[in-house]
Amino acid sequence: MPVFDKIPILREVSEISALQEIWEGFDFSAVLSILLSVIPSLVCITLHELSHGLVAYRLGDDTAKRAGRLTLNPLKHLDLMGLVMMVVAHVGWAKPVPVNMMNFRSPKRGMAVTALAGPVSNVLITCVFFFLYGLFYLPLSTGGSAAGAYLLEMLRLTAVISMGYAVFNLIPIPPLDGSKVLFSLVSDRAYYQLMRYERYGMILLYALVFTNLLGAPLRTAIAFLAGKLFIFAQWGFALSGRLFL
Repeated sequence: MPVFDKIPILREVSEISALQEIWEGFDFSAVLSILLSVIPSLVCITLHELSHGLVAYRLGDDTAKRAGRLTLNPLKHLDLMGLVMMVVAHVGWAKPVPVNMMNFRSPKRGMAVTALAGPVSNVLITCVFFFLYGLFYLPLSTGGSAAGAYLLEMLRLTAVISMGYAVFNLIPIPPLDGSKVLFSLVSDRAYYQLMRYERYGMILLYALVFTNLLGAPLRTAIAFLAGKLFIFAQWGFALSGRLFL
């Protein structure tokens, strides 16, 4: 074979070798670590916002449905900065589901119930994923499988992040859900006056998050409540012992 015919082949071999070196040197653990936070965060955000929309719809407001927010598509509910905060600090926010409280028979009460639906859904998610963590602990932890270990960690993280999302959203600062629940207890006049300042609450919220003033109290509350709900993991583990042993 002439020498000049070998040049393309040698170039292809060199490119393949370079790709193999990049592949072998790629840090997959970093990618998996990101996925371990992103996927649970998307689950918590999506179900939280979907719960708001479904409860509002059941109470007579179809605003979320008309906006295409009654969906399990996480991209419809995603706020990029809120997702980053959930990945980094396990607390964050999503794009709020649009709600027209005037469509409710009792506007303040309907708004409070709709707001409370989000954190309640996250508490339920925590219970379910802790149970799944306990249920699959034995089959996934035996044998030293890396995939099993990552799946277990994802189940555990989903439970913890969901608890964090519930606690964070119950803070009574507009526009978080806790403020709508708290404001429903005041007079109608005071309620509508407070709602006018909702946009300023977001500025306060950013300040509290980025200065980490909420960090220690939130971590304490999340750890305490997650510890109480870990009993669901124990129930799952007990059932697992009967099924897999």
